[in-house]
Amino acid sequence: MSVINTEIKPFKAQAFKDGKFIEVSDADVKGNWAVFFFYPADFTFVCPTELGDVADHYEEFQKMGVEIYSVSTDTHFTHKAWHDSSETIGKIKYTMIGDPTATISRNFEVLRENEGLANRGTFIVDPDGVIQALEITAEGIGRDASDLLRKVKAAQYVRAHPGEVCPAKWKEGEKTLAPSLDLVGKI
Repeated sequence: MSVINTEIKPFKAQAFKDGKFIEVSDADVKGNWAVFFFYPADFTFVCPTELGDVADHYEEFQKMGVEIYSVSTDTHFTHKAWHDSSETIGKIKYTMIGDPTATISRNFEVLRENEGLANRGTFIVDPDGVIQALEITAEGIGRDASDLLRKVKAAQYVRAHPGEVCPAKWKEGEKTLAPSLDLVGKI
């Protein structure tokens, strides 16, 4: 079953952010835009390139009112150790959630049950806590934060402009579509 257009399920977890351990729950997410960025494990290979890419764009996400939550089945202690030992991970300012019970990974349907690891999954969540977009990739395929920014902008645009949709490759400021009988067969 797809989780698209469903409300995120309740969770409570320990996380690492800004040099501190914090608790994060589903209630903290609601009221703002959020991206949940699942990855298999700390101290690996593709994962730090992705998390570093998101870190490089974090300020842009923040200007758009978007909070980033990276999630793996590691603990918040492991996230801190990785943050302290890796130059790439050390630049992360967003919340790194530990999910050792795999509750959040199961909630978002990205858990590889037989391995206890999360797949590479990206979820855009609106201020109502509803999942508006998702992307799941195989372990060897890294994601691109620039494209994620574009998708978040499209999700925000559609929410702010009911009756309009963003076509393929849409970029902020470009023309959108207003689905109607007049457009049927003309695109």
